[in-house]
Amino acid sequence: MVRHLEKRNERKETQKKLKQKRRKKKKLRRFFLLLIFLLLVGSAYTYYQYNKGLSEADGLFGKDGNIEFNGQNADIDKMNVLLLGIDSHGDKYSRSDTIMIAHYDKKHNQPKLVSLMRDSYVDIPGHGKNKLNAAYAFGGPELLRKTIKENFDIDVNYYAIVDFKGFPKVADTIAPEGITVTVPHEMSSGIGMTLKPGKQTLHGDKLLGYVRFRHDSQSDFGRVKRQQEVIGKLMDEALQVKTLAKAPKLWGVIDPYVDTNIPPKTFIVIGKDFLVGNQPDLKSLRLPVEGSYSNERISGIGAVLSIDLEENKQALQSFLN
Repeated sequence: MVRHLEKRNERKETQKKLKQKRRKKKKLRRFFLLLIFLLLVGSAYTYYQYNKGLSEADGLFGKDGNIEFNGQNADIDKMNVLLLGIDSHGDKYSRSDTIMIAHYDKKHNQPKLVSLMRDSYVDIPGHGKNKLNAAYAFGGPELLRKTIKENFDIDVNYYAIVDFKGFPKVADTIAPEGITVTVPHEMSSGIGMTLKPGKQTLHGDKLLGYVRFRHDSQSDFGRVKRQQEVIGKLMDEALQVKTLAKAPKLWGVIDPYVDTNIPPKTFIVIGKDFLVGNQPDLKSLRLPVEGSYSNERISGIGAVLSIDLEENKQALQSFLN
């Protein structure tokens, strides 16, 4: 009798374990089905939003898959990216309107941006002395990379050429409610509009006009300061939770206006670090630094900034390190 009860209890226990195992398998199957469903929905959403952003672009920026650029592939934890702002008018290379270096350092978790004044009078390998932005016109991003290395002793790993034509759409996608700035005085010359002085919220074309205006006493210096200000504010907006859902659409808007050799996996790693980390405010530097240059006029070239290279090299190394 006792033996019979023991066997019956063993059968019940075995049946109970089998039921539990079946329930676990069902739960696991449901989990994977849900995961696959979410991945499919996410992929469809990403594809839809990307193409939606792409459809809002006004034509394609002439990308050149054969651009020479010999910057060394960077350690994923630390790199320098050459950012070039241009107006595309059908020419292969025109003089670069904006020259910046974006510095990424995972260890110190501090985004940095260096603006190089385009009128800096420097040595361009194989072309003698000229304005810094002439290097891009003479030989594209590779010659500009060599010029920056020779004059400022900094290695640039990748490039990103940005067509200003797409800036208004990119800005409005990141910050649909606009970017608040303080316009110091009336701005109109050279930007195709009039911006009145005072604190105000700017969108699209007006924001582009604000960062490109240079016809006042501060000339390019004021323009560089405003560019750094707006990039910092757009970066803050881009990292907001409400903006993250628009990331696929944003990339669709940006893609037609950017030509870059940054590997896709590098974008993913950097993006992940920015999203999960507590990113401090963007730090910025302008070269030449204050007191390290003089205004000169060179025959056949025009107005230039004659700079103290040694002082600026030291300032740059101190800023980055």
